[in-house]
Amino acid sequence: MQNSKNKDEPEVTPNSSMEISDTHAQRIDRLVDEYKSHILTQLNAQEYRETTRSDRLADKVAFFAGSWKFIIIFSSFLILWMLWNSLTLTKLLHFDVAPFILLNLILSFTAAFQAPFIIMSQNRQAIRDKHEAIVDFSINYKAEIEIDDIQKHLHHLELQVADIHQMLHKLHSKQTEQQINQ
Repeated sequence: MQNSKNKDEPEVTPNSSMEISDTHAQRIDRLVDEYKSHILTQLNAQEYRETTRSDRLADKVAFFAGSWKFIIIFSSFLILWMLWNSLTLTKLLHFDVAPFILLNLILSFTAAFQAPFIIMSQNRQAIRDKHEAIVDFSINYKAEIEIDDIQKHLHHLELQVADIHQMLHKLHSKQTEQQINQ
């Protein structure tokens, strides 16, 4: 007969300790990671099904508006604008002179235009976070119920062991009495 042990399961010997071995810990970590990625995949698929094109556009605008790429591009644009309209070299081509009224209008428009997109994206992210929190709560609640169940079983086993210990003690006492009486 050939030994058909799973390579993922470490060999358990009678003298092995009850601590979790590195192999067991790695296996548990792998299972938790797989479960977590499965849940996230399901949430992402559900979110994709439930989002509209306008929601995805809002997410893309908010993502770009909150990126370093946007900050660098927009900062460069502002600096160029102010230099172009301030330098004496380009005095004949100035179109927005120093309090930069047109630039202020553009900045106000940009802020007013971006704000709803960012808020919509944040609201959708808050909803997603709420769904993930519900999943986390469900997992924790189920784990708590299982731990309570295990504790009840352990308590029951402790009572049984105590009863067996008491019965053995009585039996030992009777045997000792019989030996003394003989």
